[in-house]
Amino acid sequence: MPASQSRARARERNNVLNRAEFLSLNQPMKGTQETRSSSRKQGGQAGLAPTQNEGTKERRQSQQLPEEDCMQLNPSFKGIAFNSLLAIDICMSKRLGVCASSASSWGSARSMITLLGITGHGVPWIGGTLVCLVKSSTLAGQEVLMNLLLALFLDILIVAGLQKLAKRRGPYDVHPGLLDYLTMDIYAFPAGHASRAAMLSKFFLNHLVLAIPLRILLVLWAFFVGLSRIMIGRHHITDVLSGFVFGYLQFRLVELLWMSSNTCQMIISIW
Repeated sequence: MPASQSRARARERNNVLNRAEFLSLNQPMKGTQETRSSSRKQGGQAGLAPTQNEGTKERRQSQQLPEEDCMQLNPSFKGIAFNSLLAIDICMSKRLGVCASSASSWGSARSMITLLGITGHGVPWIGGTLVCLVKSSTLAGQEVLMNLLLALFLDILIVAGLQKLAKRRGPYDVHPGLLDYLTMDIYAFPAGHASRAAMLSKFFLNHLVLAIPLRILLVLWAFFVGLSRIMIGRHHITDVLSGFVFGYLQFRLVELLWMSSNTCQMIISIW
């Protein structure tokens, strides 16, 4: 028995197919089987992945499209209110633009309405204030006129800056005049003439002693200056109303920056 066992072992050793490098030809190793099975699974998953991604994309689109349509068809309450007020403002401003052109219903009165608007322009007021300042001989008068000049310059700068930011056009295609370009009053919001008229009327009511009829006429003048800008088609109603508000705020700003008599005399001596 020991001799037969030794012979069998010798045969196995001499058998070339029993070597390690030839075992893979007869029996595939476990690692290769696992890699093949894993590659097959990955291939199957890769084939399913695009279809799954396409399915999810279609589902998302089907869920988002109705919502987007609803957002377009049903805007928010604030958007509806704002658009409604804007439409009313444009409609009413166009109806009040009775002097927008010579062919309008009040086209014959356009020159008179334009002249009324010029009374609220910045260039005549600045020129008149400078003339009065040169002819003034009292310290109190010079103090009031210097602060009035400061208010006029602040009004031009603030209104021009706000108009550059808003860049709103008027209800009619009315080109600005030469005086409007000088004061940079090109756009519609806010109305520069209205803000200037409101600021000047408040300034005179506070710093000049006027009779009651003159006070009433001053307030009516500011109102009709703003109305004239709507009638010639240069501004909307909201532009004029906002101009009145900004004019009052500019008056409050001038009151805070009020220059004393000594400061005014120092500035006049530099001139």
